[in-house]
Amino acid sequence: MAAPILRWVGPGKRWALAWVDSSSSHRRVSPNGSASHRMREQRSVAQQSLHTAPKPRKGGHKWAAVVGLEVHAQISSNSKLFSGSQVSFAAPPNSLVSFFDASLPGTLPVLNRRCVEAAVMTGLALNCHINKKSLFDRKHYFYADLPAGYQITQQRLPIAVRGSLTYGVFVGNKRSHMATKTVRIKQIQLEQDSGKSLHDDLRSQTLIDLNRAGVGLLEMVLEPDLSCGEEAATVVRELQLILQALGTSKANMAEGQLRVDANISVHQPGEPLGIRTEVKNLNSIRFLARAIDHEIQRQISELESGGVILNETRSFDHRLGCTVPMRDKEGKQDYRFMPEPNLPPLVLYDTASLPVGVEPQQVINIDQIRDTLPELPRVTRERLVREYGMLPEHSFTLLNEVGLLQFFQSVMKETRAEPKKVTSWVLNVLLGYLKQHNLAVNESPITPSALAGLLDLLDSKAISSSAAKEVFEELWKGKAKTAAQIVSEKQLELMQDQEALEHLCQATMEGHPQVVTDMKTGNPKAINKLIGLVRKATLNRADPAVIKNILERLSA
Repeated sequence: MAAPILRWVGPGKRWALAWVDSSSSHRRVSPNGSASHRMREQRSVAQQSLHTAPKPRKGGHKWAAVVGLEVHAQISSNSKLFSGSQVSFAAPPNSLVSFFDASLPGTLPVLNRRCVEAAVMTGLALNCHINKKSLFDRKHYFYADLPAGYQITQQRLPIAVRGSLTYGVFVGNKRSHMATKTVRIKQIQLEQDSGKSLHDDLRSQTLIDLNRAGVGLLEMVLEPDLSCGEEAATVVRELQLILQALGTSKANMAEGQLRVDANISVHQPGEPLGIRTEVKNLNSIRFLARAIDHEIQRQISELESGGVILNETRSFDHRLGCTVPMRDKEGKQDYRFMPEPNLPPLVLYDTASLPVGVEPQQVINIDQIRDTLPELPRVTRERLVREYGMLPEHSFTLLNEVGLLQFFQSVMKETRAEPKKVTSWVLNVLLGYLKQHNLAVNESPITPSALAGLLDLLDSKAISSSAAKEVFEELWKGKAKTAAQIVSEKQLELMQDQEALEHLCQATMEGHPQVVTDMKTGNPKAINKLIGLVRKATLNRADPAVIKNILERLSA
């Protein structure tokens, strides 16, 4: 759950600004009073009780948007944070619940070492300061899928603080240039997940599944340095890639392993910050961007029509494409934070402070975890640009599409083709076909070996580019044939008989004297026409460059 998030900021605090054209207006969504089982939110003790925004300044034309994120990532661990219950997606309801998860009297929490190591590794990857001493707290609130009536979290002293995440966004009219930006990370804390409420509207009842209760979460609170949906989506995707590279979370949003809450406000430059709304439980990067952009425009439209912004929690209805109210926050909730009495302070060590003679399995060494950090996405992209000479935006695409980098690297291992040619075929041809047929990379009917074989034929000039695309289409049909077999069956090999090709060129020139005359006067269309005629005569089995050389030599 959430720790202190978007605060009212005093002088000297840095905020990101996004200029939004006020001419854009969205339909105002009327409150419908609907509620969700996930209607919970943590507020900072120091948060000011502001519930309406000031009226917009007359004559203003620009607005600044401020966006902060809270990201909850499920830790990749075989067992839960404080119990030995197994963690498994889509298990039968209430089949993975220990006595502690059900909060039976007399049960005590036992901290999962794997979860602590995952938190430390994530903090290091995000440039955080790791606190050698952190504390656990109880956050009290009542909800049916929280059996204990409180959640164990780290409100006072979290495990990691003051980090940063660098990400790239496309800028410019043609979005051809990539700019590097940084978002600050306020803190990373360990906490329990709650159970799941299943609402049965047909029978007017709610069922509780506690399989998820007690699963370890990493809550990452990002400072409000973002300004639009695109930036937020890019940050979350980069964070997702980092977690997956580390192995600390699978971060599969479709399975609820990565959930995002967005805090959004708008104001006019030079005026106080606006009242924020919180959009909860966004479980898709695409919906995250849409929800934030809609909420920014909704607030602008509300203010420009003379209304006020309520300090409320909203959800995103992806079918309607808009945010809808869940509940307001006018009544400040007291979570009655208190130290967790059944857990001592969590103490970590580095090499310098490691006690003499202690067994390695008895402590967690921060420096030892730092030494095991894998190559992070940013470093991977830099390596791809350096080793293969690809454009930075191509490296982003390779990493952002799940499984595409592994596919590319497998092709590179098996082909003699130039890296730029491999990059072009993977990003432009293969990825285009995948998107056209709505397939994931691991569902591709063309294997890396098959594509590598095709590129080898193209690189050795055994086939032309047009023939290569024809072979690709045949490979896509998945008939278990190699590129070489398809080329042989369809007789797509380039003509290697230079003498026969010269005869064809000569005959073509003799049959089209006017075109030859035009070619000699320097008309580029004329020679292209002759090349096309020769290729047609060879059933597209001749290399256009070779034909051009022969035609120019014969016409000299």
